[in-house]
Amino acid sequence: MPARFSDLELAPALLTVVEELGYSQPTAVQAASIPALLAGRDLIGKSKTGSGKTAAFGLPILQRLDLKPRGLQALVLCPTRELSAQVAREVRRLGRRHPGLGVLELVGGQPIGPQLASLERGVHVVIGTPGRVLDHIGRGTLDMRRVKTVVLDEADRMLDMGFGPDVERVLKALPSPLQTALFSATFPEAIESLSARFLRDPVRVMVDEPRDAGPDIRQLRLDTDPEERFAALCWVLTQHPHESALIFCNYKTTVLELWRRLSSAGVSVGRLDGDLDQFDRDQVLARFRNQSLRLLVATDVAGRGLHVQDLDLVVNYELPQQPDVYVHRIGRTGRAGQRGLAISLTTARQDERIVGFEARTGVSLERLRREPGEGPGVGRLLASLARGPRMETLLISAGRKHKLRPGDILGALTGEAGGLQGSDIGTIEVQDRLTYVAVSRALAQHAVAQLNAGRIKGRKFRAALVGVVPTPPA
Repeated sequence: MPARFSDLELAPALLTVVEELGYSQPTAVQAASIPALLAGRDLIGKSKTGSGKTAAFGLPILQRLDLKPRGLQALVLCPTRELSAQVAREVRRLGRRHPGLGVLELVGGQPIGPQLASLERGVHVVIGTPGRVLDHIGRGTLDMRRVKTVVLDEADRMLDMGFGPDVERVLKALPSPLQTALFSATFPEAIESLSARFLRDPVRVMVDEPRDAGPDIRQLRLDTDPEERFAALCWVLTQHPHESALIFCNYKTTVLELWRRLSSAGVSVGRLDGDLDQFDRDQVLARFRNQSLRLLVATDVAGRGLHVQDLDLVVNYELPQQPDVYVHRIGRTGRAGQRGLAISLTTARQDERIVGFEARTGVSLERLRREPGEGPGVGRLLASLARGPRMETLLISAGRKHKLRPGDILGALTGEAGGLQGSDIGTIEVQDRLTYVAVSRALAQHAVAQLNAGRIKGRKFRAALVGVVPTPPA
């Protein structure tokens, strides 16, 4: 199996991007999938979250594009808005040396007008959910006559969520011949049936993964009484003072309670639950990804598709019922060869459930020791957690639709007028109509003032610290 990206027959521009992004060598699914997809073969891939599958299909899609005409050539279907956004971000990152590349998300919960405008101008790659893609097909606004490749990402989840009929209707609307790739963590009968009907002599990539949660995730448990659970969480977070931690709860009421207790004590924390609207959700995710929020409390449903680079710690505040959910939760850390840590708060009555998790992952959970009431009280623990993040987030009321690129914003902040150093600026996340910028906390107010006083690419745009938010443009 190829040990280097240079062995995979990728174009020089893509090899340059891979090197710039710090990818040292292909993962197993990338090494097996990229040559087959470059050769035009249909493919069935078994892959878990964090295995690098987006690059496994994204790099071949980019290499096979013809950028000169502005027309749709590749379609990626995802089960959720969050996964669609994650895949779109990664495809744009991989395609940063493709001049004029057009990548569009088509998902529900967002105004359809801007989507129509983008489709009218022409795009090369669409990434979206089955329902919204089907909506555009029905309107006649999605011209798929030149589509060469379709990818079904997390196909088992799409079927589990009831999207099977929509997926089939989309596939039947595509032209022939067509390259089809299907990626799935499991292969129930419905997936095999779908593959048999829509894929032609597919290459099967079944990467040998004897453990669902690989050896790069250290798994611990801390036994605690229910009334001591919050104190135990605070103790865990002080004992493992990582830059970012994701805390899972079973119910949104628990998420809200936990978020209130932590935030009222001055802890840098956000929440993800079903009550957040899309704008607030996008904002919380951007802040957590760029390390402007240290902690994030989430339910399983709200956390689906969540991808954070270099996530240090996952905490199960409440233990999930099913091994599959446990694996999905802890899989947020230890991704793509990184070391991760997962700590579960447990009770003595949950030993049987833990045995099921250990059987599924092939890893025994180590026990952490803490006697009830041991160490500082909750107040002192919270005080030690109430340190601000390294970064703050600026929100600029402009994005890709205004032709903004990360380099434009970096130039405005580090140029003669801005006065910041490159090391003062973190992740710059350019969305369709908004841009989130991570800036060193000590310089955040200065950065806002400079952006509001100056210009970006000769134009005036509004900027504010998140928390003093400009109204999102229509």
